[in-house]
Amino acid sequence: MGKALIIGAGGVASVAVHKCCQNSDVFEEICIASRTKAKCDALKEKLDGGKTRITTAKVDANNVEELVALINKEKPDVVLNLALPYQDLTIMDACLATKTNYVDTANYEPEDTAKFEYKWQWAYREKFEKAGITALLGSGFDPGVTGVFSAYAQKHYFDEIETLDILDCNAGDHGYPFATNFNPEINIREVTAKGSYFENGKVVETEPMAIKRVYNFPEIGPMDMYLLHHEEIESLALNLKGIKRIRFFMTFSQKYLNHLYCLQDVGMTSIVPIEYEGKMIVPLQFLKAVLPDPASLGPRTKGKTNIGCIFTGKKDGKERKYYVYNVCDHEACYKEVGSQAISYTTGVPAMIGAMMLMTGKWNKKGVHNIEEFDPDPFMEALNKFGLPWQESFYPELVD
Repeated sequence: MGKALIIGAGGVASVAVHKCCQNSDVFEEICIASRTKAKCDALKEKLDGGKTRITTAKVDANNVEELVALINKEKPDVVLNLALPYQDLTIMDACLATKTNYVDTANYEPEDTAKFEYKWQWAYREKFEKAGITALLGSGFDPGVTGVFSAYAQKHYFDEIETLDILDCNAGDHGYPFATNFNPEINIREVTAKGSYFENGKVVETEPMAIKRVYNFPEIGPMDMYLLHHEEIESLALNLKGIKRIRFFMTFSQKYLNHLYCLQDVGMTSIVPIEYEGKMIVPLQFLKAVLPDPASLGPRTKGKTNIGCIFTGKKDGKERKYYVYNVCDHEACYKEVGSQAISYTTGVPAMIGAMMLMTGKWNKKGVHNIEEFDPDPFMEALNKFGLPWQESFYPELVD
């Protein structure tokens, strides 16, 4: 079918590469590129010999000229951006210059400000449309599958969706006193930022972790969860008909929070540079360097994740509730692809999003969030490639 250029070689990229190789009818070729080529070579060595042809390259994702040169050399059908969110815009610039389709899993955020908004990427809409190419934003799980779940609910079960609660539960145990399940810098910036939710046409801001609920998750049980700001709230508020409220909750153990608050109190989560022994360092980046690499957690992690969406609204004038979710087992993920479930639940949808563009099942020029496309082929692919979903029409609601 075609070729994908995958930028990044971390835990999510490793899963995406595995899944591309499992889907060799679509991904005949992939090139894995990163600043650290040795990581790309290690992935190639692990998976080489199958039907998918794998090459590797070194690239600085902050450098548009290097990216353009690589894209022109490799001539991919799609660029799958699994680098850092700070690098979204340089990669989009390179895709524009080469007229190549683009997919990512998280919205752009400036490196010096913990601000999660789509405005920087939405500003590219007209440019991508004129270039005749597609930018698919947020093809991970949340954002990503949560948007597909929303589009599916809107298409099949509701005339109007009034409320949406997105619930992200990780009940995994890696055995460390403190570690993050994805990039520590991004994770801690997200958790320590102010929370927000959408209600009656406006965004309401809250103090970090100020709103707590307990929810009884299927296959997991009761868990403490906290309201966070999350980027898909912004796009779903525009794309769901009749929506009155959107909230995002994520589970955290008390042990995790105790460590986080201590680190925050002593300044280790700050993104403001400080001088140390004659050099300027960012405390959070130093903390990232001493914490366990999320990619190393796979063999240690046991338990499950449950991520899904609870909707309320109306269909044919009648009130309706609907809950759609995926349960993923950390140990099963490690057995299949050598990763824990957090990387797995992002890497699989990343591959599927790239597949949607490469096969032409999604073909809408411009810059689009994932819920703007037909959800049905994506939902089918989730079942096929390792993230089967379940649904309930009688869910427990979040108060």
